[in-house]
Amino acid sequence: MSQGSMRFDVNISLKPKGSDELGTRTETKNLNSFRFMEQAIHHEVERQMDILEDGGRIVQETRLYNGDRDESRSMRTKEEANDYRYFPCPDLLPVEIDDAFIEEARASLPELPDERKARFKEQYSLNDYDAGALSGEAKLAAFFEETVQHGKDAKLAANWIQGEFSARLNAEEKSVADSPISGAQLGALVVRIADNTVSSAGAKKVFEALWTGEHTEVDAIIDEKGLKQVSDTGALESMVDEVLASMPEQVEQYQNEDNPKKRKKMLGGFMGPLMKASKGQGNPKLFNEILVRKLGE
Repeated sequence: MSQGSMRFDVNISLKPKGSDELGTRTETKNLNSFRFMEQAIHHEVERQMDILEDGGRIVQETRLYNGDRDESRSMRTKEEANDYRYFPCPDLLPVEIDDAFIEEARASLPELPDERKARFKEQYSLNDYDAGALSGEAKLAAFFEETVQHGKDAKLAANWIQGEFSARLNAEEKSVADSPISGAQLGALVVRIADNTVSSAGAKKVFEALWTGEHTEVDAIIDEKGLKQVSDTGALESMVDEVLASMPEQVEQYQNEDNPKKRKKMLGGFMGPLMKASKGQGNPKLFNEILVRKLGE
């Protein structure tokens, strides 16, 4: 194609609407562009329709198409198969394939994307979108399954692979095979997110350290960077009490608000000071539960 030597042959035959039997075929040869191919198809369809509608018959022939004039002409007729010079090749022996061979070949095929998508939906309870996104490429699918094997939570693993992991690959124009993070490492991080050892913000810092090769062990990164969430309810309640005591006006506004949506939004005003008080290590979910309880007292 880059050398200007690409050529197309187009074969056209028509049939009446509702019929299963095609009419006589014509062949248009030596088309050298997609545009000319499209034009030649339209031209030949119209030509054959005009002939058939006038009660004529289509001659089996080879035609040439002039794209500049949008016209075609007969090059030569081909009445029988012999005109096409068909003949058996003496060097090719007949091949007989039995059902056992077909089944053996089928069994040796790798898992295809559609089959893998269906399995992901059933085995990991993924929705249609997630299963489709993760099953299309074999290496990405294998990475996902390795992550789930070590991380247990399939949905959380899917979110991280489609989010942070894929974004980083795209930003650095890397393939899954080039990833500096293994599925096992990401799985270990998923475990610590799921058990609330580390927050979402802290998890991104762990991911960054894994990606840059700063460290290879998730737990070690969490310990060294002090990213472990505080989930001790006693300690968290003490922080909530201090923050609420320092924000009497906001507390009064919250308690006087009857709209549930506005009250939920107002809770966010307390979370900033609480995260600051806990040096970013407080468990946001527990903070929220304690806030709702204490503000309702």
